[in-house]
Amino acid sequence: MSAMDDASEVGRLMAMEGRSMTGTVLLTFEGRQIEGRQGESLAAALMAAGERVLRVSRTGAQRSIFCGMGVCQDCLIEVDGRPNQRACMVKVDRPANIRRQRFGEERAVGMAPMPPRLIGDVAQEKPEVLVIGAGPGGLAAASAARRAGASVLVVDERPLPGGQFFKQVAVEAGGVPPDRQHREGRRLIKEVERAGVEIRRGIEVWGAFAPCELAVMQDGTIRIFEPRRLIVATGAYERAVPIPGWTLPGVMTTGAAQTLWRSYRRLPGQRVLIAGNGPLNLQVASELAAGGAKIAAVVETAPVPMPGSLHALARMFGASPRLVLDGLRYRTHLLRAGLPVLYGSTITRVEASGNALEVSVGASAAGPKSAAGRSFSVDVVCMGFGFHPSNEILRALGCEHDHDAMRGQFTTRLDAETPGKTTVAGVFALGDCTGLGGARVALAEGTLVGATVAADLGHRIPAELQRATQKAREDLARHRRFQAALWQFYAGPRLEFELAAADTVLCRCEEVTLGEVDAAIAAGSPSIGELKRATRVGMGSCQGRYCGPLVSAMLARQQGCELDERFCFAPRMPVKPIAVADIARRSSA
Repeated sequence: MSAMDDASEVGRLMAMEGRSMTGTVLLTFEGRQIEGRQGESLAAALMAAGERVLRVSRTGAQRSIFCGMGVCQDCLIEVDGRPNQRACMVKVDRPANIRRQRFGEERAVGMAPMPPRLIGDVAQEKPEVLVIGAGPGGLAAASAARRAGASVLVVDERPLPGGQFFKQVAVEAGGVPPDRQHREGRRLIKEVERAGVEIRRGIEVWGAFAPCELAVMQDGTIRIFEPRRLIVATGAYERAVPIPGWTLPGVMTTGAAQTLWRSYRRLPGQRVLIAGNGPLNLQVASELAAGGAKIAAVVETAPVPMPGSLHALARMFGASPRLVLDGLRYRTHLLRAGLPVLYGSTITRVEASGNALEVSVGASAAGPKSAAGRSFSVDVVCMGFGFHPSNEILRALGCEHDHDAMRGQFTTRLDAETPGKTTVAGVFALGDCTGLGGARVALAEGTLVGATVAADLGHRIPAELQRATQKAREDLARHRRFQAALWQFYAGPRLEFELAAADTVLCRCEEVTLGEVDAAIAAGSPSIGELKRATRVGMGSCQGRYCGPLVSAMLARQQGCELDERFCFAPRMPVKPIAVADIARRSSA
């Protein structure tokens, strides 16, 4: 497909969404007028205008975009008098008056008195198959189930389908056409839509109740889904590695920076340092550099590839030559541009210095002592230390999980014979939310799970889908081999809280420090519930998604126990924060 064809197709898709390729929208932020672009997020527009400070915390600390995917709640702003709006999730579609959200100054939106509301008043739907998540795995599952004759509804909280891997271009700007990854995602989306699958965007799943009942927010009102079969494909979010300064404006996840560029064609900053572990960091560094950013360095905790790494590289190439060639292309691009990759290293501290961030780099456990003592002055620091499965809905439904000590994550217990079948009847799951495997694994699992669910409902599997499932089994085995070799190639120390000082914030929402958690454990808070009550750790808007795994590991380590679900925060509703006013509001449906 040519660049001209790409531009035409993007325009068609934007027209379908009611968006403009070139339209600008006048926004007011703290009394200052700025221009946003139709279809981009408010976070992208504000960052491009140089407005990094979006929220002021309880202690007066300044906060900004961090995760870029609606998980961390750090980019909360007030939009047209409505508080608690996530800047990374609200799109620019009309002129708006925006204010920083300051703790204690939130202005509640008034509501007229309402009569008591009964559960019977809530609109209910009973789809045959409900898929939560419009990423690669969810879309593949929806396609397979529909091809077998099932009626399928896909819901996703983002404004565009595609998930974090197939991030779609929401705003065309700068003459940069969609790349191969964009186009592959677009083909899958079109395939699903042509098959007759309904995709609803901007749907927030906030409640999950046994046996299989989901409460969602749609267009400002709640409704209940009671599907005959549920497929959960909610993906993953980036791991937290707290270091001094990680809550400063300008410090964000690698995924947030990638979303700013791949979806909105906005650079996170002009001078960028990327740090962490894994191939995504190289990809994002290459993409941002191509977009005009100056990459100060890519700081990688894994050691420099040695001759012994060639065996893992050969296994990767045998499993997926194209993915290896993509990785080599990113690395070659950085080499040709003279951009340093510091292996066996990690960032150890970030400090604000005027409008810049001063970043200290030291040796990781896998690196030489010579890696220590370097520093960089940058606009933005991107942290990418891997991912945690987004399994909150599965845990709330009662699906059982097991701890993977090697990866430091909880994986969903799935049936060995039936693809995607969890320990809860009627609930299936796939992709990164069950245990990290990457987009290619999720695509293969999606085809298998979609076909399995359709057959479970009594639909006949057509011959073409039988052939597709056989290919998916082969692809799944191949990409699992690739993933195993990939993480052997990138093997390095798995950082948790080792770089944090006593006064380093561990819980971003409640601003609980590592020292406070240590003191509470020493004072006799042996369970995670007691620790939560003593310190408020995990009580914030993100519900412990970032601090929870760290605190669990601290407790288990202190007690000399194997980590299991006893050390985890119990799932609680709402899964994502919603306004009480929205729960009370009656649906027009």
